Amino acid sequence: MLAACSPTASLRRPLTSLLPRFLSASSLEKPRLSKVKISEVLQRKHTERWVDSTICYTTSVSEATQIVIERGLSGLMVVDTETNINSESHQKGKVLGMMTSRDILRRFSKGRVEGRSFDAVGEETVQDFMTPLNKVVYGRPEETVGQARDIMAKVGIKCLPIMSKEGRVEGILTARDMTDYGLDAKDKGGKEAFLNSISGRVGMSEHASMADPPSFMAFELNAMNKPLYVNCGTDKMPHPFKTETGVAGNKRLHGPGDYATDCNLSEDAMFTFRPKNTTSNKELTYAGVADGVGSWREYGVDPRLFSRALMGACEDYLNEMDEASEFDNGSVIPVKPNEILAQAHQRVKEQDVIGSSTACVMLFDNDAHQIHFSNLGDSGIIVLRHIDSDVAGVLKRDRVTKREERKSDLRVNFVSQQQLKSFNHPYQFGWTGKENEGDKSASFKDASDLCTSSIHIRRGDIVIMATDGLFDNVDVDDICSIVLQWEIANGFIDDSGDIALREKRWGKGENRGYREGHTIEDLAEELTSVARDRSLDNTRDSPFAILAKENDIMWSGGMPDDCSIVVLHVVGEGSQLKL
Repeated sequence: MLAACSPTASLRRPLTSLLPRFLSASSLEKPRLSKVKISEVLQRKHTERWVDSTICYTTSVSEATQIVIERGLSGLMVVDTETNINSESHQKGKVLGMMTSRDILRRFSKGRVEGRSFDAVGEETVQDFMTPLNKVVYGRPEETVGQARDIMAKVGIKCLPIMSKEGRVEGILTARDMTDYGLDAKDKGGKEAFLNSISGRVGMSEHASMADPPSFMAFELNAMNKPLYVNCGTDKMPHPFKTETGVAGNKRLHGPGDYATDCNLSEDAMFTFRPKNTTSNKELTYAGVADGVGSWREYGVDPRLFSRALMGACEDYLNEMDEASEFDNGSVIPVKPNEILAQAHQRVKEQDVIGSSTACVMLFDNDAHQIHFSNLGDSGIIVLRHIDSDVAGVLKRDRVTKREERKSDLRVNFVSQQQLKSFNHPYQFGWTGKENEGDKSASFKDASDLCTSSIHIRRGDIVIMATDGLFDNVDVDDICSIVLQWEIANGFIDDSGDIALREKRWGKGENRGYREGHTIEDLAEELTSVARDRSLDNTRDSPFAILAKENDIMWSGGMPDDCSIVVLHVVGEGSQLKL
């Protein structure tokens, strides 16, 4: 008895005996959901409820809608049921692609816009709108829930197919699957669970009404019916070591510090365009950048030709549409960026211009307060916005620095996705003199592979579209700092960074952006200048160098390259500048 009561004996007692009764040993051993392997989540899901997650490619849209509802699935793998790869497994046949409930909604919406009946759309087959296999993003069973969440958030999808290394689709992971894994059956069902979680929340009052928008949205809501405008600035700078015959070594023959400045040497190309024939309340602004692939010089091809021809064809097509008054039709998006790039690519091929380039084309619609863009490769768009720390801090306290600790409230609000075959190997538009026949692994893509999206824009936003010469050398936080200094220097934002004061000034009709719109060129030039300086700086690792090391490539310092930039400053009055 004495031994049992001794201090050493008590230390040998299980830790769980010292904890409150409601805290069990199993709860201590339970790992964080983000660390759980996807295979474990799928195993539990299939054990509790097996649902066939495949659909035949010949299934009609109407039948697919019914299947999605009955099975309670947000995504289905599209298969060829006539091809049986392994009769002993659950695999129905060869996988052709993927279809989601969101795809069905988009299909019906597109049919309505085109003036087609629901019955006509319902007769189409799944293969007409499924995501083809070479575009489906997938996860691995051995990866974690945290990794799956990251992938789904970055790509913007609700369900993620899980594929083994052997090439079999093991299942489809959804947000519901991940949530259910952390709950026991008794937590989800039963009388007690319903009484504690649901019963008090069933049935809204017949007098229910929507609450007013939050106070911090007041200014934005008042401005929604007013058109916005943009001041546009551009700048372009060649690779610092560029010559007429290519790229020289790190030390130019003319001596240190004697760098190329002739923009005609650049393999980048760009355009800006504003239609003249638009409706009275519309001001549309188009812009595009393209980055020619320098390795074509190894084959005796000038890399500048393709990128210039592509951007030139974009501008030619827009001029033709303008002369035909295609913009004067009141539609929200008169000519879509993906349509422009598709037409331009086809024209470049018809002209038999050999080469390749990445490309990004955007449209700013001042009446709809939106930017529409299409992107292929590693050129892209970022949107900078002043977001009040007090408001954002309520939403993301663990990620947002307190206002008194922040240098400013200017933040990156949007970053476009890049499409890469591998590190430093972007997908691109290209032409070799003949069509690329069925090679899904090729670097060349077409307009159907574009990343196309729309962004809601607010007054005061800064939109930067650029080739990788900027993003490979200047971190987005440093871009924010450069833009902020430009805003302060021109009086667009007060030294205190208080956006409430700016909105108060706007409410009085003070619009400094209209008066000083020419300074947007200064910002574009400053960004290209900083990009060049950073590309030549071997004392610090650039974003390119950091990413290279993460991919087991030893690279230090900057990444010398051509750099082309288009900057839009969103203001409340029309610009006097002409593009």
